[in-house]
Amino acid sequence: MLKTLACFVLLISLGAAHAGSATVAAAATLRYALDEISPQFTKATGHSLKVAYGSSGNFYSQIKQGAPFDVFLSADMVFPQKLVDEKLAASPVLPYSEGRLVLLLPRKTRLKPDGSLADLAAALKDGRLSKLAIANPTVAPYGMRAQEALMHADLWAKVKPRLVMGENIGQATQFVVSGAAQAGLVALSLALAPELAVRTQYALVPREWHQPLVQGMVLIRPDNPAAKAFADFMNTAPARAVLKKYGYDEVLGR
Repeated sequence: MLKTLACFVLLISLGAAHAGSATVAAAATLRYALDEISPQFTKATGHSLKVAYGSSGNFYSQIKQGAPFDVFLSADMVFPQKLVDEKLAASPVLPYSEGRLVLLLPRKTRLKPDGSLADLAAALKDGRLSKLAIANPTVAPYGMRAQEALMHADLWAKVKPRLVMGENIGQATQFVVSGAAQAGLVALSLALAPELAVRTQYALVPREWHQPLVQGMVLIRPDNPAAKAFADFMNTAPARAVLKKYGYDEVLGR
């Protein structure tokens, strides 16, 4: 009995000795999902994560300049693929989810949660809309998709003078929450966060109105076991369940 217990303690000690950490650059749309996935990953593997949130385009630039990230979770497939093409990634791009774009409104508003954006168009004419928040399309994939949706609805030129642009999708969402904008085109994953859901309402924008929001990740450093373990963990049932909770669709065939 004592020998068995000693062996068990030794195994735990060896596991702790081999536990490492990974530094993750993650698109801001993942903030609430990764805040739940991270402790699950640590519990399952013993490894810890240090997560930085921001825009995918800015992280791409930082990684090119040598920023010490181990894993990059983008809000699209384009920025991580650029790293692969430039031989700055240690893996191919691995799709992990597909996001959705929503029209986000405060709970108290004169605007309607209308995903067709017809009421948004009317609000531009009757003065109910003075500011619309989106993420900067230059560096944020959700901003790019918002621009495409507005162009599809023939609203881009009309709304452009009234845009307030966040550096990332998280900042664009906060513009709506704080009242700096009457509406925003943002990520469903943020709209579903409990602390935002009680203060806002949303409507899905038709996915056919913009390019798919398939999101991909790449390993940056091949010699970090914790980073590889995290990339693998993102494809497990517990991680997928959290992503689904925050409105992400599973990518077929991944």
